[in-house]
This record gives sequence, C-alpha cells and structure tokens, in this order.
Amino acid sequence: MVKETGYYDLLGVKPNATPDELKKAYRKLALKYHPDKNPNEGEKFKAISQAYEVLSDADKRQIYDEGGEAAIKKGGADSGDFRNPMDFFEKFFGAGFGGGGGGRRRERRGKDVVHQMSVQLEELYNGATRKLQLQKNVICDKCEGRGGKKGSIEKCVQCRGNGVEIRVQQIAPGIVQHNEQVCRKCSGSGETIQEKDRCKNCNGRKTVRERKVLEVHIEKGMRDGQKIVFTGEGDHEPESQPGDIIILLDEKEHSTFVHANTDLMMKMPLQLVEALCGFQRIIKTLDDRDLLVATQPGEVIRHEMTKCIAEEGMPIFKNPMEKGTLIIQFEVIFPDVINPSVIPTLKQCLPPAPEIDIPVDAEHTVLEDFDPKQRRQEHQRMAYDEDEGGYQYGPRVQQCTSS
Repeated sequence: MVKETGYYDLLGVKPNATPDELKKAYRKLALKYHPDKNPNEGEKFKAISQAYEVLSDADKRQIYDEGGEAAIKKGGADSGDFRNPMDFFEKFFGAGFGGGGGGRRRERRGKDVVHQMSVQLEELYNGATRKLQLQKNVICDKCEGRGGKKGSIEKCVQCRGNGVEIRVQQIAPGIVQHNEQVCRKCSGSGETIQEKDRCKNCNGRKTVRERKVLEVHIEKGMRDGQKIVFTGEGDHEPESQPGDIIILLDEKEHSTFVHANTDLMMKMPLQLVEALCGFQRIIKTLDDRDLLVATQPGEVIRHEMTKCIAEEGMPIFKNPMEKGTLIIQFEVIFPDVINPSVIPTLKQCLPPAPEIDIPVDAEHTVLEDFDPKQRRQEHQRMAYDEDEGGYQYGPRVQQCTSS
C-alpha cells in the first residue's frame, strides 16, 4: 500500500504500474507538454519529468511508496536531486529531440493529417459529438523505436548512413550526370539490421499501426471550414514529434436555412392574398421549437421584402447563450390569371390606378412572354455568323413565347 499517489496521478497510471507502462505514459505526456509544443506548460512538463525520474528508479520508487514526496525531498539515497527536465527528456528520447535554448536542435515533427467531416446545420446549432475511427503509426513499444535489439543497428555501408545513393550516368561523351535516389539496401533509413536481430513486433520498421477512435466535439456556433485540432494524435516516427490530426468541418446545405456568420437566412413564399390581407406561419427552428410569424392588421408585404427576428439566429461560438438574427425574405406569388368578374371589387379595395391620356393615333400592341435564354442564344448565333463572314443582312426577329 503506497502512502500517496501524486506522482502516479501525474503520469495517469496506477500505483502497481509496470516499468513499461510508466515509460509509455511518460513518453506520451512529455511529448504533449514539451515547452517547444506548449510554451505555457513548463511547470507541468517539469512535474511529469520529476515524477517519472522517481518512479523509473526502483530505489527512489520504494522511498516514494513508503514515505511519499516528503521522503523524496529529504534526499534519502540521493533521491532529492532532480535533473534538469530538458536533459532528462533528451536522455530518454535522444539528443535529436527537444528544442528551446542552450543550442539544442529542434525536434522534427510529423506531418499533420486533415480529415474533412460533413456536418449538418443542426449539429452546428445544437452542438454534437461525433466519433472518428482511424489508424496511425506509433512507435513500437517492444523495441522502443529502434527496430531491433540494442546494439544491433548498423550504419548502412552502401549509402554510408545517408539514406540515398549517388548514381553517375554518362549521357554523352565526356558528360556525366549525378542522380540521387533512395538507397536500395536500407530503403532510405540509413541503417541496417540483420534478420535475426529484427524486432518481431514491427519487423524492423520501428513503428506499428494502431487503431484510434477520436471523439470530435462540435461546439455550438461553429462554422463551415472551422478546424478542430487534436494535438499529437497524428503519425509518430522515431526521433520526431507526432503530427496533429485536423478535423475540417464541411457544412451541408440545409433545406430551409442559410448560415451566414452568426445569422440564419431563409425565404418564405406568400400567396398574394397573404401579402395583402395578412398571414400566420410557423417556423420550425433547428432545436425543434415552433416560432409563430404573423403580420400586423393592415400591414402589406411586398415582394422580396426582408424582415428579421432578433436572437433567433445561430448561437455565438464560445458564448452560446447569445444568438444572431433570423432574417426572412418574402417571395410574393402572384396568380397566373384572375376572374374578370372580381376586377371591379378589387378596384374598390386597392389604391386607384393612375389615369393615362391615350393619343388617338396610339398603336395597339400585344404583350407576350419573353424568354431571356432564347434571346442569349440569338445573340450567340449572330456573333458566330459575323466571325464566319456570313453576316445576315436585315433584322433578326426575337420570337416571343406564347403563354
């Protein structure tokens, strides 16, 4: 029974954790909270390093289990002398890792992986949690990313450890060309391992494939194209930090609403009688509420008139208690024909038409439907005839479409 579990809690392991479990936990947390990656987590990085330094040493671990952190700090068995966390980190990972001051080389970083996730407008409005299943490369825990037994890795003699070969090719008398290509012997790694010494778990590749399920939390008010970043969850290769997984939200088109920043926009068709005499409509919101929309007595709605309802737009990102505006554009639908017998009654209800003086010699015409598409085709044919030198004299007649 251990006296306290603070160091174990820092590493996220149980007090009976094996050395391999401790090592795996420290590797993950040290990469996550390294100052090069999280400059504001220096104290967290230091605490994690000290916890692992104690628990990875059998004598110090026994002292801690029996007397807790106080016993460690008293310096029993030289246990109170903590090393610089950056030096400890570099000793664990190798000198090629880490960054910061002191002339240390900055660690290489794996490529970020971008996943496009289709989301419905309802999910952006209400928030949602989605699961993303993927496979990624992780460092083999059996060989700790070496690819084989300790001391069995040798520099490739064919490429001298460079991973590439220079091939000289004569392309003409007295003229040669130097081509660089991946070393065929080591496949570009710069190292070779004999078959008998290769790690059986990763077959010398240093990494293995691991299945991972990420929980993607879509917050209220997020937008199309917004990114959700999972730091350090990408592929991990030896002597490098893992890259990130970036979720790119792709908003699908909605049948009713258009998402515009913090506002929602929609079109509402109205019959002419509704536009003139008033209407009542129900709008079903994205969180399944019913909004009653109605005009005031005597109010007339014009075609393409725009109205709005405050605080019924999208939730504000990171402040979801506030919302934008719901904007409604009305589309007034006119009847195709009207019964001539009701015209006198309509004239009594509507404002009077302007009086027009008609000259005695005015020519009577017939209004017909006009087709813009047909007119554009006529123009294109005229332009083609002119380019071909076959200009047709005389006017072309635009044919109207009979209704």
